[in-house]
Amino acid sequence: MVQEMIRVTTFDGPAADPVMREVARPDVPANAALIQIGACGVCGTDLHILKGHWPKPLPWPFTLGHELAGVIVEKGTSLTADFMGKPLEVGSKVMLPPLMPCGSCDYCVHYPENANKCLTPVYYGRYLGFDKAPHLWGGWAEHVYVDLDMLPGTKIYKLPDDMPLLLGSLSEPLTSCIRSVNRAIEAGRFRWGDTVVVQGTGPIGILAIAAAQEMGAGRVIAVGAPEEPRLRLARAFGAEATVDIEEHVTSEARIARVRDIVGGYGADLVLDCSGHPSAGPEGIEFLRDGGTFVEMGQFTDAGAIETNWHRICAKDLNVLGSWAFTANDLPLGVDMLYRARDRYPWREMQTLFPFTVEGVKDAVGQAMAMKTVKSTIVPFEELL
Repeated sequence: MVQEMIRVTTFDGPAADPVMREVARPDVPANAALIQIGACGVCGTDLHILKGHWPKPLPWPFTLGHELAGVIVEKGTSLTADFMGKPLEVGSKVMLPPLMPCGSCDYCVHYPENANKCLTPVYYGRYLGFDKAPHLWGGWAEHVYVDLDMLPGTKIYKLPDDMPLLLGSLSEPLTSCIRSVNRAIEAGRFRWGDTVVVQGTGPIGILAIAAAQEMGAGRVIAVGAPEEPRLRLARAFGAEATVDIEEHVTSEARIARVRDIVGGYGADLVLDCSGHPSAGPEGIEFLRDGGTFVEMGQFTDAGAIETNWHRICAKDLNVLGSWAFTANDLPLGVDMLYRARDRYPWREMQTLFPFTVEGVKDAVGQAMAMKTVKSTIVPFEELL
C-alpha cells in the first residue's frame, strides 16, 4: 500500500523544539525521484543553524538534515542515471549532497575546482523557495523528494549495492575531509608519510583522521575532547596520540604537548576541524616552519575570531581555506568509505535515534552536549 502522507520534522527557528508534520506524498514526474530515508546524521552545520549562527536569513520553518542515505522508492522514466552515469532503479541506494553547484554560473564554468563556491547553488533556501514548505528536502524525514527539472543543479549519487546505509550516510562529511587534504596535496604541501595534527574530535575530526591515513599520512595526532566517546574513538580510528583540551586547558599547554608528541620541528600539516575561535592561532604553532594549515572548521560568525596573523609570515606558512566540496569530489567519499569499510570502526561513530519528536530532540541535544560523536536519525530501521 502506497503511503499517502509523509512525516517530516521541522523547526520554527533557532533553539526551537522539533515539530512533527505531515505532508502529502508528491507526484513523481519524469525526471524526479522519491527517496526513503534509512539514516541521516546530525551535522555541525545543523547545530550552528539551531544555535542561530547561520550568517544569512533562513526561511523558517524547514526540515534539517543533509547527511542522508536512502533507497529510491519511486522515480520517473527520464531519471536513469546518477551524476556519475551509474544506472538508477527503484531500490537503488543513494545519497544526496546538501550543496549542489548549478553547473552554469561563472564559478562552475570557469573555476570548476572551486565550484563549491557556486554563485547560485541548490541549497536549503533554493528548495524552500517553493510553495511546498516544509519541502521534502531535509533528511530528518521519512522521505526526500528531488526534481531535476525543477532544480537542474540537483545531483544524486548511487551507493554500492552492498554498502550499509549507515555507512553511506557518512559519505558527505568524509568528502569534505578528503577535499581538505587534497587542498594541501594540490598546493604541493602534503607528501606520503607526513605528520598530521587534527584539531577537533567531533564527526569531521574523526573522519579526517581516517582520510589523512588513507591519503598517506605517516602519523596522526588528534586534539579535542571529551575522552569518552571522542578521544577514545580518535585512537580507535588510528590516531597514535590524543591531547585532551579539558586536561590541557591553555593554548600554551596544548602547544607544548603536541610539539612534545610530534617531536622535531613540528607537524607537516594541521587540519582544523574544530570550529573554535582559538584554533587558528593555536594550530599554526603545532606546525613546523614551512608547514601547512588547512582551515575547514570556521565558516560562521559565531564568536569572536582571535587573530595572530603575523605568525603566518614569521613561520612562512601556507594557509589554505577549504569549504565543503565540488560535485566531482563526492564519489571520492563514497569510494573511500567502500574501500576502507573494514579498516575503521565506522559504526562506533554513530548513535542511533528514532524518528520521533523526542528522538530528533535527543539527537540534537546530545550532539550539542558532545555526548555523541555522530547522532544519526533513523526513520526506517528496517532499511539498515
